[in-house]
Amino acid sequence: MNTIRISAVSYYNTLPLIYGISQSGILKNYELRLDVPSLCAVRLLNDEADISLVPVGALPSFHEYNLIGKHCIGAVGNVKTVLLLSNVPVNQLRKIYLDTDSRTSVVLVKVLAKRLWKVSVEWESLEGKDPLNLATDEGVVLIGDKTFGKPNKFNFCYDLAGCWHELTGLPFVFAAWISTRPLPAEFSQQFEAALQWGVQHKEQSISLAKNLVISEAELIHYLKYDISFELDDAKKKGLELFLSYLREDRY
Repeated sequence: MNTIRISAVSYYNTLPLIYGISQSGILKNYELRLDVPSLCAVRLLNDEADISLVPVGALPSFHEYNLIGKHCIGAVGNVKTVLLLSNVPVNQLRKIYLDTDSRTSVVLVKVLAKRLWKVSVEWESLEGKDPLNLATDEGVVLIGDKTFGKPNKFNFCYDLAGCWHELTGLPFVFAAWISTRPLPAEFSQQFEAALQWGVQHKEQSISLAKNLVISEAELIHYLKYDISFELDDAKKKGLELFLSYLREDRY
């Protein structure tokens, strides 16, 4: 079997998956590269990876793709690390700055603005902007490890996964394992087993974390209770609905 190139996200929420891939000893003949979410999609599109943990907001960029395995980065209700932060209620915002590291959060907040909050705002990239230095009528979307310690610096915190659940009653999938061509059956079996092993060793997986900005106990709680790794039928239903909104709104 040839070496399989894997692209995955380097945030805390992927630690059990990365731990399973790299530490279980189950997976053979692979090359693992860690990136921000948006680059995971680009690497797969550019044929720089064979399988990638792709932000689902980027799936419309693919002409064809295969959803791989039974694991994802998802949430049932609040996730705590995909947030809209502001000092006034969302219906008083004039502009929202967007964290472009993940297209999923960018389009999710737009879906919520239209369908849940029913507001019209200006959208602007956060790049080069200090998220803690906003005008009163401005908000900011932050994702991943960058969110830790930020909510208490704002008056309002909207958890986008929780807001999605409020809108639809469904869980949300932030990223899923995607390939654009068939993978060897032997690799697919090893890959699924490695991911499952990692999910079963959440506490041990934090040994991979560097420069922790929260306590080990907080990180373990986050991985156990805020992130949901199983790509079950409810999450697939939520994903299908989200993608239908993207098609309808032409995002």
